[in-house]
Amino acid sequence: MKSSNQGKSKSRSIFVCQQCGKEIPKWLGRCPDCHAWNSFVETRVTSSRITRRPHSTGNGLQELSQVERGDFARFNLGFAEVNRVLGGGLVPGSLVLVGGEPGIGKSTLLLQVSAMLAENNTVVAYISGEESVNQIKLRSERLGIGGKGIYFLSEPDLAAVVECLEGLSPGLAVIDSIQAMYLEDVVGTPGSISQVRECTWRLERWAKQNSVPVLITGHVTKEGAIAGPGTLEHIVDVVLYFEGEPFSSYRMLRSAKNRFGSTNEVGMFEMGDSGLAEVANPSQVFLSAYREGTVGSVVVPTLEGSRPLLVEIQALTTPNSFTPPRRIANGVDFNRLLLIIAVLTKRAGLKLFNQDIIVNVTGGLRVNEPAVDLGIASAIASSFHDARPISRLVALGEVGLNGELRGVSQVERRIAEAVRLGFKSCLMPELPSVIAGEIRQSFRAADINLIEASSVAEALKLGLTRDSKIQDVKGRNAERR
Repeated sequence: MKSSNQGKSKSRSIFVCQQCGKEIPKWLGRCPDCHAWNSFVETRVTSSRITRRPHSTGNGLQELSQVERGDFARFNLGFAEVNRVLGGGLVPGSLVLVGGEPGIGKSTLLLQVSAMLAENNTVVAYISGEESVNQIKLRSERLGIGGKGIYFLSEPDLAAVVECLEGLSPGLAVIDSIQAMYLEDVVGTPGSISQVRECTWRLERWAKQNSVPVLITGHVTKEGAIAGPGTLEHIVDVVLYFEGEPFSSYRMLRSAKNRFGSTNEVGMFEMGDSGLAEVANPSQVFLSAYREGTVGSVVVPTLEGSRPLLVEIQALTTPNSFTPPRRIANGVDFNRLLLIIAVLTKRAGLKLFNQDIIVNVTGGLRVNEPAVDLGIASAIASSFHDARPISRLVALGEVGLNGELRGVSQVERRIAEAVRLGFKSCLMPELPSVIAGEIRQSFRAADINLIEASSVAEALKLGLTRDSKIQDVKGRNAERR
């Protein structure tokens, strides 16, 4: 005789980390995975016995070569920079997560995208669990958006939201934000890991069943990850990060995951009084205040995704005889800066042990790739020696621990961007003769001098020129003292 409890569900308690999603049977003060303190919350889960199904005969399987490719037209969002990051536009039925810090401009971006699609006769449903209709109206008036074709709903209950979406049948749905949504049949408060995960799953199923793209926003934690579980990023089709420095008006849209395109694209925007505006020529913007021949200033061609950008790296060195020397890095990796200072001291003979060193990337941009190593080293040496870089110079190359210069990727694209903006010299690592010959052949018609160096010490000799006027002033000051 079978037990009467076989078909009944069983309820038990587990503790779930609200930062990384780790589940444990007992409460802990600190998560062993993400090391967050007091992040475990008790959650009731119900487990029921699963009825065994007979083995499938495999009739639903299809050979991949026999599957016909579906033709679908991507949605043009109006912003060329957003279309670039998405790989050409928004795919029908896709679920896109836009993450960013509070106040960075996520809602502004999505409201402007909604207005552009509405102008093309696309019905847009804008759902907000955080703001009222009057608040959204004030923002739309500030942005100059009339709102025709945009249907707004202030409702945090996702079940009611899905019911409204079914009745409206929109061409685009916007959920702002996923942390504000909740489901009554799921245990947990809005923003908890169980609520965020289940709400995202239901939106994903609705988007696929109705072939309607859905854009959802998500706040990020102080560590820079999207608030809630990391599993949220595995559910959605596309993950975009909207980034920007606190005191800069420029914003960058970066792709961290894209099932329908490349993750090597970024979009640039400028935040103004009337909303976000696309930046068509970022290099020119970042070099708007650049002055040629400035001591401690070197231009570096860096890559953001697959887009080459020219940025100015500034360095300042000052003697410090009383306290331990300070190292300050703004826009570059601090540990990378320490590595370059050590190499300059050991391999290039610069006595930096008693120098305060400050390095800054102008424009509020953050660069992390090793290709900027030579630019940082040249800027530090320029400030230390009071030596100006040679006229219209850009520098690129990775610095090794032995002082050697190593090649970087996509050199031709970097040089082409420098040529486009009128730079005349490029300080770079030595390349194999075949590759170097091809590059020189590519830029034979361009007026640019390719200066190759095998070590950082050689590069500093070739890229910096001692200014006799500066040396004379230093000498006269020394005589007066």
